[in-house]
Amino acid sequence: MSGFESPIKPSVTYAFVSLGCPKNLVDSEKMLGTLALDGYTLVSDPDGADFVIVNTCGFIEQSRAESKAVIREMLDLKKAGKTKGVIVAGCLPQRLGPALIDELPEIDHIVGVFGRDEINRVADHLLGGAREQRELFRPAPLKAMDDRSRLRITPRHYAYLKISEGCDRTCTFCSIPKMRGKHITKPIEAVVQEAQELAKDGVRELILVAQDTTYYGLDLYGKLRLVDLLKELEKVEGIDWLRLMYLYPINFTDELIDTIAESPKILPYLDMPLQHINDSVLKRMQRRVNRDQTIELINKLRERIENLVLRTTFVVGFPGETDVQFQELKQFVEEAEFERMGVFPYSPEPGTPAMKLDGHLPDDVKEERRDELMELQQDIAFGFGDSLVGYELDVLIDEPMGDGVWAGRAFCDAPDIDATVYVSDAELPEGQRLAAGQMVPVEILERRDYDLIGVAMDVDPTRPADDAKSALPIVRVV
Repeated sequence: MSGFESPIKPSVTYAFVSLGCPKNLVDSEKMLGTLALDGYTLVSDPDGADFVIVNTCGFIEQSRAESKAVIREMLDLKKAGKTKGVIVAGCLPQRLGPALIDELPEIDHIVGVFGRDEINRVADHLLGGAREQRELFRPAPLKAMDDRSRLRITPRHYAYLKISEGCDRTCTFCSIPKMRGKHITKPIEAVVQEAQELAKDGVRELILVAQDTTYYGLDLYGKLRLVDLLKELEKVEGIDWLRLMYLYPINFTDELIDTIAESPKILPYLDMPLQHINDSVLKRMQRRVNRDQTIELINKLRERIENLVLRTTFVVGFPGETDVQFQELKQFVEEAEFERMGVFPYSPEPGTPAMKLDGHLPDDVKEERRDELMELQQDIAFGFGDSLVGYELDVLIDEPMGDGVWAGRAFCDAPDIDATVYVSDAELPEGQRLAAGQMVPVEILERRDYDLIGVAMDVDPTRPADDAKSALPIVRVV
């Protein structure tokens, strides 16, 4: 979609705050699209807007606290008479239910994850002055929700593409299945139609997201179909990069590895959360994969996919994790040399099986282990950055930084979570210029911390960038 004003309800304005993961961001964009089609006008400042919508995250305690802080900020505006109402949507109301209104009674309406497509009805209800039926919860759908006709928050040249919803895994620390329901595959033809819509809107990089990407197709087709989906997405004109996120280590077939290795569009960048390496911890986490299987898969991926960049995440301080088990994880990280990695201290989540396990560790121990592991990873990441100096890499330009310098990303970096390539246009031939959305060859000159510094060598004249605004600037994304 383009544009965000409508002649139907031009005088009714709202502000929007989007919190949480890329999957939640897709939901935000769908709500924005629904409201735009119904005539609501989006504004940048909640101060003076008719109402505010906060699409929340409820995954762990830290994210819930952040969501509540933003909600309270909006409720303070309402109390001061600077907005008429506050609607809270997404994972937090889905997780807490009516208890959220009990805790924050000034909230006007709450909308669960699966009520997002009715956000315009909720807004109508709010503006009509109704105070009854303040909760909208729908059961998890039997088929995947339609994510087309979104009003995108991301820059025009990349977009997140949700290929499924929910999760059938039973990891003992995770509350996602309680909020998002069982795994539901979006049909291949629907994903391709959405990709085509995004490509027509200027997208060059599609970032495939799900709760469990490698599980794709099993529930709907009775067999794994991620390879079939990828082969269809490769045919979509205008798409240069396909980036795969949230790949569970189970169901990583040889056919999938070969497809990634041989594809001209699928980036050799795989986001594969492992969470731990010790067999006892993995069993308590109920990950259904062990140390030997994990190492075998990593070795296979590195042997068969050229220039592979692996991103992973680990949880430290899981209940019962001993010093010896943590040292095993450290040694594994040192040997595996993940190019990109995140570490999270275990967060006790109400209602999850891990809460009932013995051996819960103090917060300071968990945080010390996180810091220790990230310090080890820093040297590995810096070494990887150093290995790229002197090479020429294709870089997708994201935004201007001023004084002839632009921020972009190479194949090894996903938006917002990885590093940045800072690109100078000083060496471009006369008449050429950089712009957001351009794919340009960049000579890497040096590493600065996690980021790279380079100089653009040329601009592809067959793929000019659009001079229009690269992103919707009036949605607050946290």
